[in-house]
Amino acid sequence: MASSKRWVNLICSIAFSIYFVIIIFQVPIFSVPCRIGICKTPLEVTSSQLIASEVFPVFIVKALLYPGAIAKAIIHWKPFPSFGNLLDRHKLNARPVSAASDLQRLEVIAGSYLSVGGAINGLIKPGRMSLLGMLLLMWGLIREVIMGHAKSVHIYPAMYIAVASAFFSIKKDVRKIVHSFAREEVVKVKRH
Repeated sequence: MASSKRWVNLICSIAFSIYFVIIIFQVPIFSVPCRIGICKTPLEVTSSQLIASEVFPVFIVKALLYPGAIAKAIIHWKPFPSFGNLLDRHKLNARPVSAASDLQRLEVIAGSYLSVGGAINGLIKPGRMSLLGMLLLMWGLIREVIMGHAKSVHIYPAMYIAVASAFFSIKKDVRKIVHSFAREEVVKVKRH
């Protein structure tokens, strides 16, 4: 029993770590038109919405974007960006977009909010918010393709990794899976 509990904790912590890195360090998981042109991460969609709505102070949005900007600088061997002109670098001050275009991609926006919120909330306790956000994002992107906007919408392979890691970060579900495998092993041993 203690062994299966360790497996559950290990699987959940590794899965959440993968999910957190994908979301917070802005690994591209899709490509969809948004306020800043083309958004490739849930954090870009969320940040562009937060800047436009002026609900949160700008420094909070910059704090969310900064880890991804540092990661991109390291990957491309460039100097670290300054915190001051981070919004210009992400083109978040660039162009206003009508509310009608935002309503067309409501699932993508809501899924992005939930994905980012799930990554931040998961630092305390991983839960279903991450999975719900990723599933909503997937549905929104698939709906865009079905509606005929396939030229401007792409889903990258990292999206599937993000969905799987969001699922495996939920302890209750992983516990059920591990216990079902443990029961199968006990049945096999008793048969022999």
